[in-house]
Amino acid sequence: MKALQYLNKYFLKYKYRLLLGIFITICSNILALQVPQLIRESVNISEDYKNGIVNDLALVKADLLRNIMFIIGAALLAGFFTFLMRQLIIVTSRLIEFDLKNEIYRQYQRLSLNFYKKNRTGDLMNRISEDVTKVRMYFGPAVMYFINMLVLFIVAILKMYSIDATLTLYTILPLPLLSVSIYLLSSIIHKRSTIVQQYLSKLTANAQEIFSGISIIKSYNIEDKAIAEFNNLSNKSKDKNIHLYKANALFHPLMMLLIGLSNILVIYIGGLRYMDGLISLGVIAEFIMYVNMLTWPVAVVGWVTSIIQEAEASQNRINEFLKIEPEITNKQPDKSIIKGAIEFKNVTFTYDDTNITALKNICFKLAQGKTLAILGNTGSGKSTIINLIARLYDVTTGEILIDNTNIKNLNLNNLRQSIGFVPQEAFLFSDTLKNNIKFGDKNATDEKIEKAAQDAYIHHNIIKFNKGYNTYVGERGVTLSGGQKQRISIARAIIKDPEILIFDDCLSAVDTETEEIILNNLNNISKNKTTIIVSHRISSIKNADTIIILEDGKIIQQGTHNELVNTSGYYKDLYDQQLLEKEI
Repeated sequence: MKALQYLNKYFLKYKYRLLLGIFITICSNILALQVPQLIRESVNISEDYKNGIVNDLALVKADLLRNIMFIIGAALLAGFFTFLMRQLIIVTSRLIEFDLKNEIYRQYQRLSLNFYKKNRTGDLMNRISEDVTKVRMYFGPAVMYFINMLVLFIVAILKMYSIDATLTLYTILPLPLLSVSIYLLSSIIHKRSTIVQQYLSKLTANAQEIFSGISIIKSYNIEDKAIAEFNNLSNKSKDKNIHLYKANALFHPLMMLLIGLSNILVIYIGGLRYMDGLISLGVIAEFIMYVNMLTWPVAVVGWVTSIIQEAEASQNRINEFLKIEPEITNKQPDKSIIKGAIEFKNVTFTYDDTNITALKNICFKLAQGKTLAILGNTGSGKSTIINLIARLYDVTTGEILIDNTNIKNLNLNNLRQSIGFVPQEAFLFSDTLKNNIKFGDKNATDEKIEKAAQDAYIHHNIIKFNKGYNTYVGERGVTLSGGQKQRISIARAIIKDPEILIFDDCLSAVDTETEEIILNNLNNISKNKTTIIVSHRISSIKNADTIIILEDGKIIQQGTHNELVNTSGYYKDLYDQQLLEKEI
């Protein structure tokens, strides 16, 4: 249970609730164990009357009625305490489940972008849902039934031992066999449970990918292939589950066999001792009740052990991510004031997952309030520069300065708050258009939202929708066109009013006429703001203060539009080509 030791902090956090739950469990079991004693007394009273030891029938009836009332009272009180026990322990397990899910989610937020490139979304979702549910069962039912079993065993066996030591020893004789069986089955369940959870993650990841790419699957008419792949994975998962539950299925029959053996021993040994006059008939009845009261706790040993083994496997998977230290960390706890001057000094960057060197010895300066445009073919390193400025990655060699301070020495939260980022692939949340724009400023008024939408040239589209700004856009903005999603994303960045604006080829899905309108609006908005524009169109970047051309991670040209258009090279060739296309 090494992995589960991580959860001890939650036991400490809720120790008073758990201790009270344990105390109530003890009270519940002590009350429940009064019943067999009252049954013994009742049987002995009847036996004494039958044998003529007691002749007063009225007294016998009164004693029996009193015992019945005590039995009913003890049962009702035991039931009430059992209710309180469940309220305390099971509710505590739900509180711990809540805390653990939040801890995992916070860790997911802390982890760097590189982590998400290496792990599948479905697997991440499974660990925060299915795996946490397995762990919750350990905190709730497993703890509750284990405590209940332990208390019942200790109290019952002490009571039994005080009545007849010999009969007690014979009654518990099967328990060593029980312990060995549990030990052997537990190790098997642990291994199989780990495999089951791994396959569940694969299933979740596969389903998530299919749903996300359903339009591609349908357009390529490969539904049958997707179904076949899912069925194959599903069948493997089913086989692993069956393999696990074959082991689980051994527990209950084994427990019942051992309990049945205990009952036989009680009747046989107890009968011999009764005939020898060593015990009364009531003791045999009492012992049979004790054995049957222990049936559920003993039977539940297997289930509890199975739960603990599954929780151990799940917590081990959770710990794998909880123990990962983010590659990008905030090394500056104090607030950093960001104005927007940017400098790259001999920056080289290599992606460790692909070993591709995206940038090679990049150097440039961008003064506060100026505009930089980046041009280049696909894979030349344009988006990598943007990601480094937002510190989604750290440079391999060289350094990036913001306001003459190394980016690693700035407060990470302040840095990212100062950046308005419009990505190449616009991402919208499954929410209203208003809330998607407000994502850039959660306190924005309706007037500010509309102004940002007008500047992004999307307001006239939004007001035509049936619900206007309260229109739900669907998952990932599926109900909108590519151009509309890009313009909503631009509005989101504008409303943030940041010191640094970054546009990563965010007008690729709009026509040239719409592009011209948006660019004119952006020129007014970006005054006195440091602006970086990545584009494939000359029309989008011609007004920039500085233009750099990237090729294979290196700067091959740098200058203003007028300087570059009059110089032979990549920029002039692209300008002539796009000019010709426009004329045609």
